[in-house]
Parts: sequence; C-alpha cells; structure tokens
Amino acid sequence: MHATTGSLTTPDGIRLAYRDHVPEQKSADRTLLLLHGLAGHMGEWDELLPPLLAEGHRVVTYDARGHGASTGRPADMSRAACVRDAVTVIRELGLGDDRDRPHLPPHARWPSQAPRPLHDRRPPQTPRPPHDRQSPQVHRTPLTLVGQSLGGHTAFLAAAAHRDLIHSLILIEAGPGAPDPALPANIAAWMDSWPTPFDSPSRATDFFGHASWSRNLERRADGWHPRADRATMLAAIEELTEASYDSEWAATICPALVVRGARGTMPAADAARMPAGRAPGARTDLAVIEGAGHDVHLDQPHRLHAAMAGFLNSLSVASS
Repeated sequence: MHATTGSLTTPDGIRLAYRDHVPEQKSADRTLLLLHGLAGHMGEWDELLPPLLAEGHRVVTYDARGHGASTGRPADMSRAACVRDAVTVIRELGLGDDRDRPHLPPHARWPSQAPRPLHDRRPPQTPRPPHDRQSPQVHRTPLTLVGQSLGGHTAFLAAAAHRDLIHSLILIEAGPGAPDPALPANIAAWMDSWPTPFDSPSRATDFFGHASWSRNLERRADGWHPRADRATMLAAIEELTEASYDSEWAATICPALVVRGARGTMPAADAARMPAGRAPGARTDLAVIEGAGHDVHLDQPHRLHAAMAGFLNSLSVASS
C-alpha cells in the first residue's frame, strides 16, 4: 500500500487533513472516499483499509472540518459547508470519473445543473480548481462515497448536488431522517458524560469501547482530551433539528447501499422507507449488520466489508 498524507485548503480557508491510499499491486479500479461521523476522525476507517486495498480500490479518507487534524473551530459548520469540503477533496485530488455513467436509467441522466425549486437548499456547484492534484500514476475511476452517520448525511447531500461526480453511495446508519429538536440536548449530554481529561489513551479506549477513539486525543497540561469541541459539534448538527432532507435524498440517482446496525440508532422503518423516496429506477439496497450498533465500521468491520464488497462487485458486473 502506498499512502500519501497531506492537507487541502477549502475556498473559505479551512484546512482539511487527508490520506490517499493507493493499492500497490495494480491500478485502482474504483475510488472510495470515506466520511466519518460526528466527533470522529479519519482513523476510524483503518480496519477497513486492508481488505479494500487488497480488492484494488483507491481509498481516500479525511478529517471533516472541526474534527481530527483539520481546522478545529471553523466559523461555518453548516451542512452546505461540509458538502463543499467533500467536493473540494474530490476536485483537488482528482477523484472519480464523470465520463461514463452506464448505471443511470435513461430518464435519470439529468444535467448536473438541472433547474432547482426555490426552496431547494442544496449548495451551488463548487468550481473546479485550476490545478488538479491527481497523481499522474493514478487514473480516474468511478467514485463511491462511503459515509457513517453525519458523514453519510454529507455524502448523500453531495450526491444530490453533484450528480456528475459520484458513481455510487454507501450510507452507514445515515439517511434523510426527520427533524429532531432533541438532538442537540442529546449530543450535549453525551459529550458532557465523558470523564475528561483521561489520564492515558488506554483509559479513553476503555470508556468509549473502541481503540479508534484513543487515536483522536490531544495531550494538554491536565491530561488527554478528545479533539472534539463541544460548541463546534453542536453547530454541526444544528440544522438537523428543524430541516427535512427528503427532497435532497429524492434528488440522488446513483446506486446506493443503506447499512443499518442491528443495535444501531437508525430506525428500521426509516431505512425501509428510503428506496421509495428516490427517483424511479434508482437502485437502493438495504443491509443489516448483526452485532453492530451505530458505529458499524468499528463494531463489525469484517461484516461491513462483506456487505460493501457484495454491493461494489454487483456494480462492476452490471457495468461490464
């Protein structure tokens, strides 16, 4: 595996830390851009990297704004800003291939700048930067966005606004859902329950239940603190308290896999409704991962990978 670590700067001056993993043995046949959830970081995907790279995929991860090694306290934590960040990563690293979209039904091959209703909140397309940072050794391949929780929410909003860029979606414990006025209070209570500072990373692992969380700490004079600012996290989910995103989900036309943890927080009824909420002909597969809670990628990475591989392989067969 060859991995490049770097950072990009968004149009509004936010630094985004990223890692670009390229398989050693052969040219990538698909690119996966992985988006973590609220209060997370790109290292959460580490257990999925080896099998994905072994299958020949190029895999890119990044820390969302306000998270991990990216800018910690941005003024703008809106959903639109997070979509622009994802598109910045796609454009700057030369991800995806918009030359051929054989998976789209004929009636669904809409132009990326299709007219939008007045109430549509989707952000405008981000102009392509003048310099493409894509390595000349890596050819463009179909792009799949994989997102967990809030990262999955960002992923389908990006797919709705930029249909020419994204070939397929894998959403993990994520969907349009319904406005949740209680969400900020629940997130605040969750963060306030953290016994910070931790006296060691291992204590954080014990508390959170996953070693991944111990890799997202910073050491201060009084001990180890998660790199997640409370006010910033609450700002990140503020719009979810009152906005509905059914119209954005309906605007996505690429194949999608919706994954729910059997013990997760995504209601089974919400997942079951998602196929009917899209344009006719848009493929939506559903999967449930046994033994997994909300953090499916951490609880059951091998089972999640099996579901992802089955979906991605079916896309390859359909396009051949």
